[in-house]
Amino acid sequence: MLVHPDMMKTSSLIATSSVAPIPTIVPTPTIYEEAGDMGKRTLWVVVVLMAISSLAFYGMAWRVPVQKRLFHIITGFITTFAFLSYFAMATGGGIGYNKYTVTESHKRVPDTHQDFVREIYWARYVDWTLTTPLLLLDLALLSGLNGANILVAIVADVIMVLTGLFAAFGTSEGETWGWFVWGCIAYLVIIFQLAFNGRTAVENKDSKTKTFYASIAGFTLILWTTYPIIFGLSEGGHVINVDQEIVAYAVLDILAKPVFGFWLLFTHDSMSSTSPSLEGFWSQGFGSQGTLRVGDDDEA
Repeated sequence: MLVHPDMMKTSSLIATSSVAPIPTIVPTPTIYEEAGDMGKRTLWVVVVLMAISSLAFYGMAWRVPVQKRLFHIITGFITTFAFLSYFAMATGGGIGYNKYTVTESHKRVPDTHQDFVREIYWARYVDWTLTTPLLLLDLALLSGLNGANILVAIVADVIMVLTGLFAAFGTSEGETWGWFVWGCIAYLVIIFQLAFNGRTAVENKDSKTKTFYASIAGFTLILWTTYPIIFGLSEGGHVINVDQEIVAYAVLDILAKPVFGFWLLFTHDSMSSTSPSLEGFWSQGFGSQGTLRVGDDDEA
């Protein structure tokens, strides 16, 4: 059977037109997780509270002799650093961004990937690096902890905060939770110093001081244990949004700094046994009685 050339052309065209177009992949837009109005207002509220608390602590310091201002000065520095940190965050500073990807597996279609970019307030970690050692110093001086144990507690505290910062900027779950575990280990060292060595040291003091130390140290440890939980729900596990994260940390910071400070200073001022008197260089400078002598031979 002969086939006309025109029929061959027609069948060829039909075969060509039956090929389906190649599907195109539309990229999923990146989702940005940033603070909203609630989070921004919360930051400003904390700025005001930290400023008022700082002024109050410095005012309380002026009411006592310089020899007895150690707790007041340390506590005032705590809220001052917190004020500066929150002011930076409230004005849009001290913020970084961490990108992470969430992968969803499907049975009959390829896995889908969603990119997220979340705000990370690194100024908060700068604040904690400065303020939490001072908080520990307040508790250590209250209990009478020795210098070696104080140094261990402060170094463990700095490690805890820095590993938390590294965890917040982790690019994978393994990296984030690996740093988180190291931070938790450092926190266990702090707990040991306060709960065991601190309690042992305070046994040499009167009953009021022992009771007060047990209360305020227990209060602090409960609060500090809540911080890693909030981290796990926010920067770590991405369960709560940035606004909820800001509010949660703000509540903890208010309790751990201004509330802690007023409780410490009001009780300190009413209990003479918890009020160390520092003479020498602290109160008199390099004078005849306050000269710091290092390595001088005895002339007796």
